[in-house]
Amino acid sequence: MPTSKATSQEFVPVKEVRDGIVLLKDGGLRSILMASSVNFALKSEDEQNAFILAFQNFFNSLDFAVQIHIESRALDIRPYIETLEAEYKKTLDDLMRIQIREYIEFIKNFVEGANIMTKHFFVVVPYSPALVNLNKSALPKLPWSKTTTSKKNSTNKNVFEENISQLEQRISIVQQGLMSAGIRTVQLDTEETIELLYKIFNPGEQDAPAQFSQQTK
Repeated sequence: MPTSKATSQEFVPVKEVRDGIVLLKDGGLRSILMASSVNFALKSEDEQNAFILAFQNFFNSLDFAVQIHIESRALDIRPYIETLEAEYKKTLDDLMRIQIREYIEFIKNFVEGANIMTKHFFVVVPYSPALVNLNKSALPKLPWSKTTTSKKNSTNKNVFEENISQLEQRISIVQQGLMSAGIRTVQLDTEETIELLYKIFNPGEQDAPAQFSQQTK
């Protein structure tokens, strides 16, 4: 019996990204905040205890779950190398060209040998609207129960705006709580969110192709 092959896109829970908000296929909403890092080891013992207490109070104040995502990747030096290559081509002095070429090779070897990594920290704020499943076939078909398409669209729009409002309230709570612990956050926009999602689902690739961004927006 022939079976249809499922595409990888069917396993991605994301429906679309709109105004920086991730819309899931199950109706849930997600907002992603990029958080600043804290060098905990360089703090004094009192500062460390104060940070731990503030972070603990932040989590205890939440009545909803959040997800912390840490992205660790090898340092991408390609833009810097391209800048050096451009300078190499423009330089006319032979001695300077030799020095630039040697410096380029030094940077490449150093980064590869030292295995330098970059880390980014993200906090995912969720909101899943309560869904009531009704068996429509079991309901009586009454004349006044019919609604026009325009009314349905208006209702759906109002519900969506209310869900966004609820999510924004949660975002504010998370940002204020993290700020009390000395952690600054910024909400990712649509392009930044798409880039992060692409890196998560395609860990072996560095850049998100244009067609992916266009399809996801």
